Amino acid sequence: MKQIIFTLSVFLFTIPFCYGQSQEHETSFAVQIRPRAEYRNGALMPRDEGESAASFINNRARLSLNYKRSNLLTLKLSAQHVGVWGQDPQIDKNGRFILNEAWARLNFNHGFFAQLGRQSLVYDDERILGGLDWNVAGRFHDALKLGYENPKNKLHLILAFNQNDEKIHGGTYYAAGAQPYKTMQTLWYQHTEKNAPFSISLLFMNLGMEGGNIETQKSKNRYMQTMGTHLNYSPGAWKFDGTFYYQTGKTIGGSDISAWMGSVRGAYSVDKQWTVSIGSDIVSGNDAKSETYKAFNPLYGTHHKFYGSMDYFYASSFAAGLNPGLWDSYLGLSYKPSSTVGLSLNYHYFRIASDVTADNEKISKGLGSEFDLQVDWTIMKDVRLSAGYSVMAGTESMDIVKGGNHKSWQDWGWLSLNINPQVLFVKW
Repeated sequence: MKQIIFTLSVFLFTIPFCYGQSQEHETSFAVQIRPRAEYRNGALMPRDEGESAASFINNRARLSLNYKRSNLLTLKLSAQHVGVWGQDPQIDKNGRFILNEAWARLNFNHGFFAQLGRQSLVYDDERILGGLDWNVAGRFHDALKLGYENPKNKLHLILAFNQNDEKIHGGTYYAAGAQPYKTMQTLWYQHTEKNAPFSISLLFMNLGMEGGNIETQKSKNRYMQTMGTHLNYSPGAWKFDGTFYYQTGKTIGGSDISAWMGSVRGAYSVDKQWTVSIGSDIVSGNDAKSETYKAFNPLYGTHHKFYGSMDYFYASSFAAGLNPGLWDSYLGLSYKPSSTVGLSLNYHYFRIASDVTADNEKISKGLGSEFDLQVDWTIMKDVRLSAGYSVMAGTESMDIVKGGNHKSWQDWGWLSLNINPQVLFVKW
């Protein structure tokens, strides 16, 4: 790790001298240490009666180096070590230290740019493409981003081609742990009115998924298209946003896809301290009687933001063979007593979006209620302490679509310290 840090530092600090001193150069260096202790007594998946709770502390140690030359060239290298306290031996010769970001951005004239390499793709409210910062590892893509931006309009084209090795035969369809798609082409456009509290985004994504047979090493690509819009409108103390996406194409198995999701949310700031919000999300589910696959896939979004903090939905899977979709209705209340302390309380009521049959009878669509409480305290500059506690009160239908026993107490608590200073900035 010391060798990596030294090499990256030397690399970024010597770049300016390769180009002379006629242009303005900026170099910054930042670190993040983020331990998080969790108590899981029904998080992600409901627990059965008699199952004991789990506790652990995970940690992210991230080092980021940035270089900028005038407005022409930007480089970022970010390396991280993530894991659980105690999982590595005291004498460790095979540390898990990886580059989670490594990209270069070339800015051309008139707002055009190209960004190439390992990067986080964060768009709109992060329902389809998100950074997944809650997860200890985060999420990255290896991609080429071509774009044009001006004060009112942004247009990005994202291209990716993935392989799990320098292959001689075959592809990624048999590689566990590699990127989940073979090819991606995404076009995103956003228009923002600077003199009005309104913005609209449009997204079209074409994903190529590779399926095949490891024995014959014969593969076949299937393509799925996701398209939709995200809108924001913020008049005065109100804030409204809405999202709609539709999916079509083919599953890896060759079935036709026709799926959708929609969401609407409204929030009102009573004053500088109190905000209330209400919203509803519907994600279509599969119908076992239909030959068309109807379950919407939220793909590479930050699901922890939307469907309850206990991550029962889309951050974790449904019971085997089921994907009934979700209808999530929620109420939220946030209170900020000072500039350094914030509290929030959210209530979710979950229902499945499609019919599910058990013992030849349709089950009730109600899955239960979740309460999420969170407290954030900025202890000092660049240091924040956060804590949360959640409870899920499930139904018999929850047992069928997720497993576990709804009669068992299901709760989850966590405590996190985020230390994230920019420790060095040089400009010349």
